[in-house]
Amino acid sequence: MDRMSLDVSAGPSTASLGDARASTRDFLDRLVQPVSAQTVDDVVLVVSELVTNALRHGGGSCTLALTAHVDGIDVAVQDPSPHPPRTLTPDLCGGRGGFGWSVVNHLAQATAITRQTTGGKTVSALLPR
Repeated sequence: MDRMSLDVSAGPSTASLGDARASTRDFLDRLVQPVSAQTVDDVVLVVSELVTNALRHGGGSCTLALTAHVDGIDVAVQDPSPHPPRTLTPDLCGGRGGFGWSVVNHLAQATAITRQTTGGKTVSALLPR
């Protein structure tokens, strides 16, 4: 089993989100059992959505953890906010978003929200390998 953890914090630019995407691609590229290009794209999209939501709504910092299993890739993002993600009606005019959690649930085999005893939560998504 391969694992990676990355601390991400919001800054004046989107560099931290870009770092999360690049680190995810690097992690997936180094796996002994390779994954398809489609899987890489799906995992990177889920990472992007979960990290963006954590930075925007979770207090400006989060920890991304990736774990490769024989049959799947687990994406887990922990942030200090106790509030779970929610499904919104997408804003088709581009102002508010609303697509992220629906996209994550569409791509993932399973999702989970775990409240942390120290506060905050971890949002996890298991994607097929």
